[in-house]
Amino acid sequence: MATPFYVTTPIYYVNDAPHIGHAYPTVAADAIARWRRLWGDDVFFLTGTDEHGLKVQRAAEEQGVTPREWADRTSARYREAWRLLDITNTDFIRTTEPRHYEAVQQFLQVVYDRGFIELGIYEGLYCVACEAYYTEDELVDGLCPVHGRPVERVTEENYFFQLSRFTDQLLEYYGVHPEAVQPESRRNEVLGFIKQGLRDFSMSRTSLSWGIPLPWDPAHVTYVWFDALFNYCSAIGYGHDRAGFDRYWPADYHIVGKDILRFHAVYWPAMLMAAGEAPPKCVFAHGFLLVGGEKMSKTALNQIAPAELVADFGSDGFRYHFLADQRFGPDGDFSYESMLARYNADLANNFGNLANRVLNMTASYCDGVAPDARDDGPLREAAARAAEGMEAGMDRLDYAAGLAAVWELIRAANSYIEAKEPWRLHKAGDAAATAAVLGDCLEALRVVALLASPVIPRASAELWRRLGLSGRPEDQRLPGAAAWGLGPTGTQLEKGEPLFPRLEP
Repeated sequence: MATPFYVTTPIYYVNDAPHIGHAYPTVAADAIARWRRLWGDDVFFLTGTDEHGLKVQRAAEEQGVTPREWADRTSARYREAWRLLDITNTDFIRTTEPRHYEAVQQFLQVVYDRGFIELGIYEGLYCVACEAYYTEDELVDGLCPVHGRPVERVTEENYFFQLSRFTDQLLEYYGVHPEAVQPESRRNEVLGFIKQGLRDFSMSRTSLSWGIPLPWDPAHVTYVWFDALFNYCSAIGYGHDRAGFDRYWPADYHIVGKDILRFHAVYWPAMLMAAGEAPPKCVFAHGFLLVGGEKMSKTALNQIAPAELVADFGSDGFRYHFLADQRFGPDGDFSYESMLARYNADLANNFGNLANRVLNMTASYCDGVAPDARDDGPLREAAARAAEGMEAGMDRLDYAAGLAAVWELIRAANSYIEAKEPWRLHKAGDAAATAAVLGDCLEALRVVALLASPVIPRASAELWRRLGLSGRPEDQRLPGAAAWGLGPTGTQLEKGEPLFPRLEP
């Protein structure tokens, strides 16, 4: 039976339209999902929208519609954005769905019955944008430390989750499972926060109606994090399909932004422990995608919709840039100019040019029929290193390193062509030597199409087709499919237009 593999993105607030900051973790999650499918895993890939809370209610009021109408409208925009980027999610969860309501209420009842929730009075500082409470010393110049906005003082009767009871349990868990928060800098941040001492947190509101009522006290609705975080469980069957839930839980990766690390690596595992469930295997927190040195926001007016870039670079160009241009983890700064330079250098000049040259020469010199790749061809070792490098990079979500290994094979093939000059061999009448060079390069292209397919699926599939190979790259299975010498041999090739036409500034 295939190994289950479960990867999630954050679920995105419907108070705003999707931008490239949302697309960044979604493309990353899609690439690892596609990669694990190549290895034959039973992949469940989840994304969705977070639709409750004060922030959403206020956004709807500003637009003169109900929260439900606003959620329906904006959630559909996320679905469309992910279709545009060729995202292959297994499911799309909405926190307003009946299956989520039922699962959250069952989960809440379990935690309450086990004695980890109690009634109290809360007075504190609340950031609507974060849906989070802060203490005075956590503010920066009196403003929210994440959004730089004023906070509101709130006083009301709330139920509290007894997070303080899990300090030692969380420290013990992370001591045994240091891989459970990545990268290491984020793990150190989490450990530092826990060691300061955890405080119980408010997990219900009475001043808000847009949310899931508590099953034992319907006058209260669930505080957004107790609701939103549970999407990871409700989507895979909690409360109605225990076998399905047990198959995929705990999640292999929660891919999240660093601004919600505390909720995913402190609150969430404690909530699960309170219900007797296992914590996620890994919370991987990436940095912000900055524009002009600033985090994207409505107030900064620096949001960029994915469609704006896909119109110029295609979905493959979009996906490749955001995974290859920098390591996944630290903050990254986006600019259109750097995206254009990366596209032209890597995709048009290196990969696209190699495919174009080899297919054209094979059409001209070999009647368009693919020659054999030699067992001892000089590109064989380069192909093996590419497969090893891509595997090592993907295993640690270092997409840039994995793609760099694949591009070393592309460079090796381009250098091989320059060294052997098949046009001279053909002109000299040495058909065997010409075929040998082109056969090796065609096989290198097959390996590139296979390994790069999780990141640039459209171009990889098109190259696969032009090589005369059956099926698609995603139908193959690693590690065997990356072995040297599996084709194309004797297939009829097709030249076609450039895979990545060069773009002018």
